[in-house]
Order: sequence, then C-alpha cells, then structure tokens
Amino acid sequence: MQAQNYELNFAGQNIYVGLDTHLKSWKVTIMLEKLMLKTFVQNPEPEKLVEHLKQNYPGAKYYSAYEASYCGFWIHKKLVALGVNNIVVNPADIPTTDKEKKQKEDKRDSRKIARELQKGDLVGIYVPSDENLEDRALLRLRETMTGDLVRYKNRVKSTLHFYGIKIPEEFAKSSYWSKPFIKWLEDLKFKQESGNKKMEMLLNQVKSLRASLLTLTHEIKKLSKTEKYKTNVELLLSVPGIGLIFAMVLLTELDIIKRFDDFDHLCGYVGLVPSTGSTGDKEIVRGITPRENHSLRTMMIESAWVAIRVDPVLSLAYAKYSKQRHENKAIIKIARKLLNRIYYVLRTKNKYVLGVVK
Repeated sequence: MQAQNYELNFAGQNIYVGLDTHLKSWKVTIMLEKLMLKTFVQNPEPEKLVEHLKQNYPGAKYYSAYEASYCGFWIHKKLVALGVNNIVVNPADIPTTDKEKKQKEDKRDSRKIARELQKGDLVGIYVPSDENLEDRALLRLRETMTGDLVRYKNRVKSTLHFYGIKIPEEFAKSSYWSKPFIKWLEDLKFKQESGNKKMEMLLNQVKSLRASLLTLTHEIKKLSKTEKYKTNVELLLSVPGIGLIFAMVLLTELDIIKRFDDFDHLCGYVGLVPSTGSTGDKEIVRGITPRENHSLRTMMIESAWVAIRVDPVLSLAYAKYSKQRHENKAIIKIARKLLNRIYYVLRTKNKYVLGVVK
C-alpha cells in the first residue's frame, strides 16, 4: 500500500490576509484566491501571525493589509521584515457595501479587507521613515498643545462671563494674555475659595502650556537648522505667507516631494480638490473634498490669507475670484496657487521670486 503524504506545500499559491488591528487583539481573515478560509482572533503580535501562516500555508506568498490608524506603521514594517507583502490602506479607499456600513463589526471589517486585497482593489498609502515620523510627531504635538492652550484660555474667559466679570477696557482693546492681563486675572477675588482655586488652576494650565510651547518652538527651530531641513526651509520661506513653523509642517508631512507624481496628486493629498459625482451625462461638484491632511489644509488656507496681502499677483487673483464667488471659495483657489508655488520651489530647488503686476 502506498504511504500517504501529509506534507503541506502551497508553493505557487497566494494567501491574502485582512487585519483589523486593535490595542489588545487583531481580527484576522485568511483567503486563498476566492476562497475564504478562516477568521480568527489573535494577540497583536506580527510574529504570531507569520508563524501561523508558515505553519498552515508553507511555501505560499503572503499578502496582507490593514487600515491606517493610531497603530501607525510599526506593524507594517515588522510584517515586511518577516517576509509578508503588507500594505497600509486609507479606510476611505476600501470599497464598502451599504450593509457593511450599517452592520459594522471587526470580523466583517477584516473579511472586507481580505476580499478587496485578493481582488487587487487596494492601494497602499505612502509609508514614511521612522526618522520622518518622529520629526512629524514633534510638529503635531505643537498643534495639539496649541489647541489645548486655546481651550484653557476660552475656559478662563467663559468663567469671567459666567460670573459677570467684565474685562477692563485696557485689555479688551489690546491683545489678551499679556503679562498685565494675566496679573489682573491672578488678582481677581471670588466670593468663595473654591472660585479662587478654580481660576488659579486654569491659569496654571495656561502658563504651563505657554512655557511648554515656547520650549517646543525652540526645538523646532533647532530642527529646522539641521542639514536635513535647512535648504528646503530657506526655499519655502521665499514663498509669501510661509513662516518657519508652517515650512517645517510642510516638510515633515510631505516628506519627499517627488513621491507626488504631479501637482494634482499633491492637491488631492492636501485636500484642495472638489468633491465630485456624476449621474448619467451630468457631473455634480459638491464643494471641497472631505478627504484631507487636516494640518496642511488648515495652514494652507491661513497662509493664503496672509499671502494675498504681500504678493501682488495673488492679490489681483483674489480680487478677481471674489467677484465671481464667495470669499471663502475664492481663498481656496488662492491656496491652490500658493501650494503650486510650494511644489515649484521644492521640485526645482529654486527660490520663489515675488511677482509684480504690470
């Protein structure tokens, strides 16, 4: 009698793995071509997943994908190092049925990712280097802390308003949060000690955040003078409306400018393109796209407002656009022009020369 051979060999086969990643566990779905093999839960360890794949599907080529999230890219880099062809995908790029939207669960999400990966419909996003991610985190921390500072300042002002305490005219007409204004806040006396304690703690948070932001800004300035950034920072500062902080945000968020095939690709990444749809022969434009790099789009629009005051060409363009549409829509077009200048100086390594209207 011929002996049976139980040795597995998946040589020439492709195994597709959809991952729904969470802090304490992963939902994993494994597919073989169009056959859904299994869905299971495992600990959040790439090594465990690869061990399972090699033990159960030896010799196959392994492909996996997971959604970009708070997990970052360490999972991707570990899986690639272990021999898995992994990609990280934008959640908005994963085709989803109406049923999947209304009955969302982790198991269904991992199956959806595996299914679309097998069909070849998923495209991975750009994965930055570890060095770039750490520099980017420094700039994003500044954005977060600035938001925290604004919230605490608003809490102080809302406390004053709640108790009917008016800000003196000398401070109301000038910018808030000068040393004299903070001294006035510190000298305020409420009827109860609890009210005094609340104001004291709010002011302590404001002062602490301001000090931390000052230190953080100093560190960003030091980073901007390193060999990695110095030349590109000087190029960007030649563009009207671009300051040092925004220049560093641009360089850390964009990383390598040549990764964008063209200017339209860059506009799509920042979020300065319209949201469109079509029905029959009719195309519908719904306004600016909800897909964006929030930090970049916000700062691009803020810089556009500055640029139209210092660049004569942009001033003239804004005057023309604002006659045709609302000023908020006109400034979006200016932001695109400003982004084009940024794209130009980073691609060509030439400083921007301020235009003169003839």
